[in-house]
Amino acid sequence: MVYESAKGLSEAELRSALEKSVEGKSLKKVLLIPPDYTRMYSGAGDITRIYYELLKESCEIDILPALGTHVPMTEAEWVAFFGPDVPFDRMLVHNWKTDVVKIGEVPAEFVSEVSEGLVNNKIDVEVNRRLLDPSYDLIISIGQVVPHEVVGMANYSKNIFVGCGGNSMINSSHMLGAFYGMERIMGKDFSPVRKVFDYAQENFMSDVPLLFVLTVTTNVGDDIFIHGLYIGSERSYFEKAVAKSQDTNFTYVDAPLKKVVVYLDPREFKSTWLGNKSVYRTRMAIADGGELIVLAPGIRMFGEDEENDRLIRKYGYVGRENVLKLVDENKDLQENLSVAAHLIHGSSDGRFSITYCTEQVTKEEVEGVAFCYMPYKEAAAKYDPAVLKDGFNTLPDGEEIYYISNPALGLWDVKKAQSAKKE
Repeated sequence: MVYESAKGLSEAELRSALEKSVEGKSLKKVLLIPPDYTRMYSGAGDITRIYYELLKESCEIDILPALGTHVPMTEAEWVAFFGPDVPFDRMLVHNWKTDVVKIGEVPAEFVSEVSEGLVNNKIDVEVNRRLLDPSYDLIISIGQVVPHEVVGMANYSKNIFVGCGGNSMINSSHMLGAFYGMERIMGKDFSPVRKVFDYAQENFMSDVPLLFVLTVTTNVGDDIFIHGLYIGSERSYFEKAVAKSQDTNFTYVDAPLKKVVVYLDPREFKSTWLGNKSVYRTRMAIADGGELIVLAPGIRMFGEDEENDRLIRKYGYVGRENVLKLVDENKDLQENLSVAAHLIHGSSDGRFSITYCTEQVTKEEVEGVAFCYMPYKEAAAKYDPAVLKDGFNTLPDGEEIYYISNPALGLWDVKKAQSAKKE
């Protein structure tokens, strides 16, 4: 089922579509897999709420947020995302290190082929054990298709193999993407990582009763507009969502940008692990020698768990070649390749400067991971997010900047490269 709307689907249209998706099914127990609060503009909160309202009288419902390596949702985040009528006690917390079972392997030969020989190791396929629970009549994976730095276009099977995945798949897929090159991946389907996910789904998940509910969205402030809703089990629905996102979420500028200012909503971005979307999604549009200013009032840590945070603080965002050398020399990075990939992704490799403007993380901490620092209050006084509009702005002193209020919903690039981005 495909539903598209230039102005965004209404609540009634959304509810009708979701009703049709479960119509005629005999359901006694259902597992919902939405994203967590870090995808607050995905529309998945409303979709989860509506499914709960539709099914709560007739079947048992569990909700397993696709955390990946993220911290579990708090009750306040749960209520803000799903509403007060979806019980917090229906939440199952995914632990990417302890809750998973191995269901197969992606062969080394396949990985080598799709990565053009850059990675030559097999990849273990691990998923949360609950996905294999035969008592579930239906498992509904809910999420947003949007440009992504690891897989090219987020969601679909990524929600399963990373969001509900284990240490091996998360580490291996992130490093595979980093080795292949983020600029070669972002905004495209059929990346090496996506091909690995496709292999795993085709070979090891065929008996799981999975239904994908995919969105393409934009936002204005806290108002979310679902421009595309794609419901089905076949890959073709994901491909339609990819095409819609490429038309909806890409922004092309005429020339490389000299100064970009990005705002990170403190409700959504509490770590650089997430906040570095400000780096990933803008890097192809920023000029050599340019500046990226990241307004980050909610940032209070680097990694989303204690070990990842420790490793980021230890090694820092020191550039691709340095990180690869550190991986060769340090066992703790070898055992945490997703962190190594993250460190590669979060560096500009000296092309442009990255300044984090924080309140809850100190100057010493920010500079300790190889970013530049500016106090948030000082930065916000000059680059006021309450005043700036998305796109080009001229400041009172005459300086021109490019402002982005939400890096998570887009990808920015230079117009001359447009023809290569939709392959």
